[in-house]
Amino acid sequence: MQQAKAVAKTVRIAPRKARLVVDLIRGKDVGEAIAILKNANRGASPIVEKVLNSAVANAEHNYELDTDNLVVSQAFVNEGVTLKRFRPRAQGRASAINKRTSHITVVVSEKKEG
Repeated sequence: MQQAKAVAKTVRIAPRKARLVVDLIRGKDVGEAIAILKNANRGASPIVEKVLNSAVANAEHNYELDTDNLVVSQAFVNEGVTLKRFRPRAQGRASAINKRTSHITVVVSEKKEG
């Protein structure tokens, strides 16, 4: 069974927030997944949609797969590098702010017959 994948690395959104969106589309048909992402009121939705569209384009171009017959077989979010920033606080102190990044991976494959 052929599968195509797309990865967006070092995306400036916290992995915890991106996982909420990715969990919505795992195992769904590609058309249904895109509809869910368009209507999901989450900041990560457009980013995940872009990765999904890229995976579909890879399947079509690299493996000549039929786009109508694709399903999201895998979708996961790994933690990327953390940008460490500091905010000034009272009495000359500083507190750390961690700006987290994500690596978003989406794998599409053909539906199993039967």
